[in-house]
Amino acid sequence: FLSFFSLGSFRTNRAHCETFSNHTSGHHQIELTIMGKKAGNEKKGAKVFKTKCSQCHTVEEGGAHKQGPNLYGFFGRQSGQADGYSYSTANKKSGITWGDDTLFEYLENPKKYIKGTKMVFAGIKKPAERKDLIAYLKSTCAP
Repeated sequence: FLSFFSLGSFRTNRAHCETFSNHTSGHHQIELTIMGKKAGNEKKGAKVFKTKCSQCHTVEEGGAHKQGPNLYGFFGRQSGQADGYSYSTANKKSGITWGDDTLFEYLENPKKYIKGTKMVFAGIKKPAERKDLIAYLKSTCAP
């Protein structure tokens, strides 16, 4: 993951990906912005998952469904499609394909995003926590 480097300031734009540097405490910090949003921190996201999600979800390939479905391989997949899990009709019929933007909005307030979902989680209000969780899920749940 990108962290602190002693580099001169630079700016690069390539297909929705922008890298830039900021001067921080005598060092230049490189931050990665994807689709106009600063990417999340996987390590912080792992903590968010452990405290807010792991009671109901697993992320390992072949992991068990709990109160919620196993999340392995869900990025890029349509909502309500994990084999062996009983989704709400609202979730199955939502037509949502999980990606950074849809997950970012969903995690803020799942019941508002998919009216009729059986997910009882109230949501994550802090945008940085949602970005961190998404970064963790993308790295952990990818096939």
